Amino acid sequence: MMQTQGLGRVVVLFGGNSAEREVSLRSGTAVLAALERSGVDVIGYDPADGGLVGLEALAPDRVFIALHGRGGEDGTLQGALELLGIPYTGSGVLASALGMDKQRTKLVWQALGLPTPESLMLAADSNWDEIVATLGLPLIVKPVHEGSTLGITIVDSRETLEAAYLEAARYDARVMAERFISGEEYTVSLLGDRVLPAIRVEVPSGFYDYEAKYNSNDTRYHLPCGLDAEQEAVLGVLCRQAFEAVGGEGWGRVDVMRDAQGRFWLIEVNTSPGMTDHSLVPQAAAHAGMGFDELVLRILRTTLEPRQA
Repeated sequence: MMQTQGLGRVVVLFGGNSAEREVSLRSGTAVLAALERSGVDVIGYDPADGGLVGLEALAPDRVFIALHGRGGEDGTLQGALELLGIPYTGSGVLASALGMDKQRTKLVWQALGLPTPESLMLAADSNWDEIVATLGLPLIVKPVHEGSTLGITIVDSRETLEAAYLEAARYDARVMAERFISGEEYTVSLLGDRVLPAIRVEVPSGFYDYEAKYNSNDTRYHLPCGLDAEQEAVLGVLCRQAFEAVGGEGWGRVDVMRDAQGRFWLIEVNTSPGMTDHSLVPQAAAHAGMGFDELVLRILRTTLEPRQA
């Protein structure tokens, strides 16, 4: 009862119109069920059905955002909720918009001296030879404003680079190429002022793509992650710096690669992480002794705190 006190009527936003709609539906359904089990006055709502007018009609006291991708994670919804005066989970307008833009996030990190792989913007008339000469091979091509690894290709040869660009351009008008970091993949979740245990992700195919993230049972999630206590602490500090650099608040996740020399490289920040049965934040929380229902309530209760950004 103490944990649900003061929450009022809660609306879980899920679905939407982005390319990540199906994942969002799964996240939102899980969050909705958790809040119902906890006795919260909660209802689920898909903004694709009735937009902001339909949301206002539900008269929410606060909103749990389980939307992923554009229109729900990129600051658009956050700005609307600010104007409506409705508290919501996750980061504010600036951090949401910046976190959704992989290239501009990297520019902020670079300006602060935080390690992130070199990248270049691509266009239909790019000089593919120069791209390869600058970034080397393999490299990775990705849409700037897309999540869930949609439209991403690992490029091993100059001949396949243009095709990778065209694939990414199906998802976004802005496409980037990034130096590929070969090594171990880690993800670090943040909840309030707490850094949750790091997870090392191991995929048999070597590429943590959409199938590996949400459908495959072959993906391995190493908890503990295999780093010693000092290395994991260093990683946690780096991810906290990366999250705060973009103005992140409430909760989120930072993805990192570790190269053969043991150096950590920041890849991207996620301001509205997945909450499916394959998702990483619930796994990290569970390893820290926090069940799914408690995690969802803790995220929701961050809406009771004043925003910093």
